Amino acid sequence: MPKSFKTSACILAAFIGLLVVIAIALWLFWDLNAHKPRLEAAASRIAGMDVRIDGRIGIAFFPGVALTLEDVHVRNRGTEVVATGQARIGVDFLALLKQDIRLRHITLAQPVIYIERDRDGRYNYERPEKIRQSLPDLRLAKFVIADGALRYRDKRSGKHIEATGCQLDARDVQLTGRQTPGILKQLSVAADLACKTVRTNDYAAADLNTKIAGQNGIFDLEPLTMRLFEGQGTGHLRADFRHALPRYDLSYTLTQFRLEALLKTLSPQSVPKGAVDLAVKMTMRGRSMKQLKQTLTGEVTMRGADLVFNGRDLDETFDHFESSQRFNLVDVGAVFLAGPLGLAVTKGYDFASILRGPEGRSEIRTLVSDWKVERGIARSQDVAIATRRHRVALQGRLDFVNARFDGVTVALIDAKGCIRAQQAIHGPFRKPVVEKPSTLRTLTGPVVKLFKQVGALFPGGACEVFYAGSVAAP
Repeated sequence: MPKSFKTSACILAAFIGLLVVIAIALWLFWDLNAHKPRLEAAASRIAGMDVRIDGRIGIAFFPGVALTLEDVHVRNRGTEVVATGQARIGVDFLALLKQDIRLRHITLAQPVIYIERDRDGRYNYERPEKIRQSLPDLRLAKFVIADGALRYRDKRSGKHIEATGCQLDARDVQLTGRQTPGILKQLSVAADLACKTVRTNDYAAADLNTKIAGQNGIFDLEPLTMRLFEGQGTGHLRADFRHALPRYDLSYTLTQFRLEALLKTLSPQSVPKGAVDLAVKMTMRGRSMKQLKQTLTGEVTMRGADLVFNGRDLDETFDHFESSQRFNLVDVGAVFLAGPLGLAVTKGYDFASILRGPEGRSEIRTLVSDWKVERGIARSQDVAIATRRHRVALQGRLDFVNARFDGVTVALIDAKGCIRAQQAIHGPFRKPVVEKPSTLRTLTGPVVKLFKQVGALFPGGACEVFYAGSVAAP
């Protein structure tokens, strides 16, 4: 073996030995907890928020040098933003010897992230205008969340979202030239995200999985998959934060979901059952719910076949509608036709009389519900069902910006698509008004006389076609 090689090997071995001795000395004699205020100050500067370490600080050397922080809290304007039982932070060893902290990787164990929007529309992570400033650059080879949770709450609307059992594996995280607000414009990241459950006020999804690619203010989540209403969903979400108002583009399909799982929030009793397909393609802009509603544009399509409803024989009811004074035709539209859009407008009014009918059984052979949304207003395109002997169709608009029915009519139609009976409904979602042949009456419950008979006006002759869509007459 050449002498120069032996010399180099000896020098390398001595250097490694020196590092080991230094590491042991640091571990034995350097009380990191005495330096807690400095660590908190450095972390606060990097995060742009108030970071506090309420537990102990430790140091590990394999694999690599890492600080272990216990019971860490990140707060802003007096509210909790992040709380984690343990944070493991990989640091540059040589820089640490100079008491300079340079981060390499971060792992958070069982963290809870709190995002809250107050009644004035401000988020808890936003900083006051007078102290907004540039923050130091941040580069991480890896950022990991193990068994984390996210809790979102909007105090103004009362809405909340909670994601649990979340695993995040982010790579090549870079924040350069950071400014607050607008921090997402400078974020670059590639990540895998998975959550066991995602819950809102009304619904729950499971097994959310997606890959995230973010650069220059644009974030793509694709494929975005989850189980919802016992069906499997997949799609793509793009979030663009380059402009004053963020833009969101969503394309999503939910195949063979169970209609009863969707409708059970209307009534714990009997609900229509069967498998349905849903497709959504939407674009929206804004920072507030109001702005998002005002810009909501896209299409919603729902398709179903061979659905079963135990609790009422709709064909028998339609055959004797003149004597069915307690039957609400609008319920059929809300329950069977409008789908998720319809459910969004039923909170203030009892649309469930159809679910509390006498004993019976109905077969819904075909269900079609197509809507076009422009600037927050959903317009019916092809909305109808067919039972064994009848068809029911819906026309009109749902104004989500002003929370109103806009000329919505549900009609029992004949083979030509002409009206046999109809009910028109308009006014606020929470207190709708139904139009009758000669009067207007405010709805205060599910019991309303609904039918306007016009078939006698066209005895065997031509009529104005109400429905000419894809649902064929039985």
